[in-house]
Amino acid sequence: MRVSVIQMNQGSDKAANLEQARRLVEAAVEADRPGLVTLPETWTNLGGGRESRRLAAEALPPEGSGAAGGPAYEMLRGLARRHGIHVHGGSMIEDGGEKLFNTTVVFDPAGGEIARYRKIHLFDITGPDGTGYRESALYGAGDRLVTFEAGGVTFGCTICYDIRFAEEYLALRRLGAEAIFVPSNFTLQTGKDHWEVLMKARAIESQCWILAAASWGQYEERGATRSVYGHSLVADPWGHVVAKVSDGTGWATARIDRAVTARVRRDMPVLEHRAARRVDFEAAARRVDFEGAARRVDLDAAVRPATP
Repeated sequence: MRVSVIQMNQGSDKAANLEQARRLVEAAVEADRPGLVTLPETWTNLGGGRESRRLAAEALPPEGSGAAGGPAYEMLRGLARRHGIHVHGGSMIEDGGEKLFNTTVVFDPAGGEIARYRKIHLFDITGPDGTGYRESALYGAGDRLVTFEAGGVTFGCTICYDIRFAEEYLALRRLGAEAIFVPSNFTLQTGKDHWEVLMKARAIESQCWILAAASWGQYEERGATRSVYGHSLVADPWGHVVAKVSDGTGWATARIDRAVTARVRRDMPVLEHRAARRVDFEAAARRVDFEGAARRVDLDAAVRPATP
């Protein structure tokens, strides 16, 4: 399956964001003929403060109902139907009633919703320049992992800050994922130092393809200008970046080659090794040797034999 990762420069004007996304998806489909396209995180809104986010939010129809949704939801569904492709909607702002959610929806070529994922790990950090980000002040967190099948490939869903939590990616691998989405709004400061290395690390650890559509450029947030890193990419299960977007809006396309996945997993069966040789790290941390200021953990002693 060929997958295109779309890179946008969205702002606080929802209608303009929808038009930008439509134009880029249609250009990618015309040029590269992908079977699946994926958009960035919160592609319907970036910036403008709380009120702007609330205005951009959409209440989603009940899962599996086939009912109509809001403008962004219906645009994604229409793109899937019109072009006969799967559309992974990056993430959009979901109006969940008392809370907003940072939510992915996925449509099949008939326009049916086949997956929905709410971001689990919320971006509550202080950047290197002292700028604070408190996603939990406005958004609720998801509580379940999500996979879906398209074109014979099992895909897993994550969003942006999830990338820093390797256990989520290993859990998706155990659920059968062969490729994992990471729609993102990485800040410029974190992106230039961490973006590519994190994407490659998760690909190597999970032995999955990583599909990371990102936002690029500047946006306004309560009178201040902020920058996002972009550099949307596809990494293979060996950690090679096989497709990447330059600065600016655009897209990159790569083919998900299941033979590559199978070869990497066969030659380095790390999942089987994890099952066969388990270390109880919490127990190991309690078995501590002190020599002066040194703290040593005897991991060999902590290894438990595999259960027959």
